[in-house]
Amino acid sequence: MSVCLDSWAVLQWLRDEEPASSRVDAVIGSRPVISWINLVEVYYRLERAHGRERADTTLGDLRAKLTADLPTQARMVETARLKAANSIALGDCFALATAASHGLTLWTGDPEILEMPDPPCELEDLRRAPSVR
Repeated sequence: MSVCLDSWAVLQWLRDEEPASSRVDAVIGSRPVISWINLVEVYYRLERAHGRERADTTLGDLRAKLTADLPTQARMVETARLKAANSIALGDCFALATAASHGLTLWTGDPEILEMPDPPCELEDLRRAPSVR
């Protein structure tokens, strides 16, 4: 299953915070997509909390497990349009635009994204355990 992750999802996975962690762990083998902008968010949070060496090591590990997507000019313009129309963080707009451009579901637990009216892609709330079908 191919999905797109945002920085919220990756940080929860790194912290082993449930239920998000086990859900991300279940798809990590399929190399989920993540915007480089969201990877940068993960990096700076790790450097602030744990230092540069840990941030560098973790970034290397994440690059081996995730498909890092560098935004194109068109994606950056789409991100700007999302930001202009919505009161959410710019990084969140990059996550949404990345998922939409690849036709993927964005996995997140970020309330700003989950409460957004008319998102450009499908959303999966990682704050909840998956429903049994």
